[in-house]
Amino acid sequence: MTVHALNELLLVCSLVLLVAVAAVRISSRSGLPSLLLYLGIGIAMGQDGIFDVKFDNAELTQVIGYAALVVILAEGGLGTKWKEVKPALPAAAMLSTIGVGISVGVTASAAHYLVGLDWRQALIIGAVVSSTDAAAVFSVLRKVPLPSRITGVLEAESGFNDAPVVILVVAFSAVGPVEHWYVLVGEIALELAIGAAIGLAVGWLGSYGIRHVALPASGLYPIAVMAIAVSAYAAGAMAHGSGFLAVYLAAMVLGNSKLPHWPATRGFADGLGWLAQIGMFVLLGLLVTPHDLIDDFWPAVVVGLVLTAVARPLSVFISLAPFRLPRREKALMSWAGLRGAVPIILATIPMVSGIEGSTRVFNIVFVLVIVYTLIQGPTLPWLAKALKISDDPSETADLGIESAPLERLRGHLLSVAVPGKSRMHGVEVAELRLPAGAAVTLVVRDGKSFVPAPSTVLRRGDELLVVATDPVRDAAEARLRAVGQGGKLAGWLGTGGADRSDEATVGMPHLPKLARKLGKGGESRPADKADSGRAPH
Repeated sequence: MTVHALNELLLVCSLVLLVAVAAVRISSRSGLPSLLLYLGIGIAMGQDGIFDVKFDNAELTQVIGYAALVVILAEGGLGTKWKEVKPALPAAAMLSTIGVGISVGVTASAAHYLVGLDWRQALIIGAVVSSTDAAAVFSVLRKVPLPSRITGVLEAESGFNDAPVVILVVAFSAVGPVEHWYVLVGEIALELAIGAAIGLAVGWLGSYGIRHVALPASGLYPIAVMAIAVSAYAAGAMAHGSGFLAVYLAAMVLGNSKLPHWPATRGFADGLGWLAQIGMFVLLGLLVTPHDLIDDFWPAVVVGLVLTAVARPLSVFISLAPFRLPRREKALMSWAGLRGAVPIILATIPMVSGIEGSTRVFNIVFVLVIVYTLIQGPTLPWLAKALKISDDPSETADLGIESAPLERLRGHLLSVAVPGKSRMHGVEVAELRLPAGAAVTLVVRDGKSFVPAPSTVLRRGDELLVVATDPVRDAAEARLRAVGQGGKLAGWLGTGGADRSDEATVGMPHLPKLARKLGKGGESRPADKADSGRAPH
């Protein structure tokens, strides 16, 4: 490649990225999943498009798609809160196993009897479209104010169900007879177990190492976190386990381990996730030939209708029957089974294997994903409102705490942001009751910084700089989060992080009764009054 050709390639790539970034803004305003806009960019560049770029390398698309999916799963795992996912794990596991099996059976039957595909092609389609897409779920659900119990199930399902679906698609796309169902079930269970064990182990070891080894530059922490997550995929795949499950679980462990420079790491992972989505979707758009989709449009609509209206609701209601969830929540979860680039990537597996009719399978999956994502994505907020399912507006917001290690001083700087719904509003600095070895050294309020006094009353929007020695760093952060959730009386209101043996509480048995009188916020006076530590004017 000449220097001139390289310059042209860089120019085209930069223009595509700029258009894709603008597409992010459009998708955030319209409520459409961004995949539709990125696919549109790829189609416009490809065959029958403006630039008429001829690209038909399904194998390369599959490899790049797998790599992008690893990054997307890692980003999703890093952003998943353990306290939301933990109660949702059993339900997500049922949806990812039994639910997938029901969906494959119903969808494959529809593809065989209604569309006329042979059983191998029908089973491939049923397996491919039974996987909910992590990128679509993460991008859409985090904009919809749903209760954490619902978002936890759907996000965990999207991270878990890729593994069994990949195994099924590979088995159905293999040359020769398809293995018996009980053999497939055994393989799925074994690969999931290996992937889960490796993912949890790599995540724990990685978080331990990052927390105890100070890197020479803060910019290395985000790179180290992503490298650990990707290594979990590689280790899981090499051990003949589920690499996708391994990377998701490893990233989830890392994301809930209170790592240093966490906001920077989260922003870096978010940017990589967007870049992976853009590259993957544009490449898939290049691979498709638009004029070949016309003949497969109505078969895709029929299969998608059965999947959306029959297969998905059946899989949700049957697999979640033991959990006694309200019907309206199950109805919403049935509609929120979003498909995206993952089914399209998986549809390249039979193309690479040379299965007869694989091109038609790819076209049907491509049309199905576009049509029903266009329908489901924008209507999800409307359905949640119609079913009267929304997040609790009174739920307190968690504190944003960033930790920077001070290696030589054996200490940590904790940067604490007090959000609007935090119950730290109205709490005096002395009432934080931080452990010995930790102190609030600086407060930034309305763009001005000042050193607080013990009587300084904290307000919404404040940013605090807390210095903590190494032994009490975890205790100080736990106490700050406890006050953010329960106010100054957090220790007596059931919120963790308070030490009842603290000297400030000795000989005060009446405080639990007082806490019930004051309510959960615990403020005895407004924050705007009696603030002896206001910022200087």
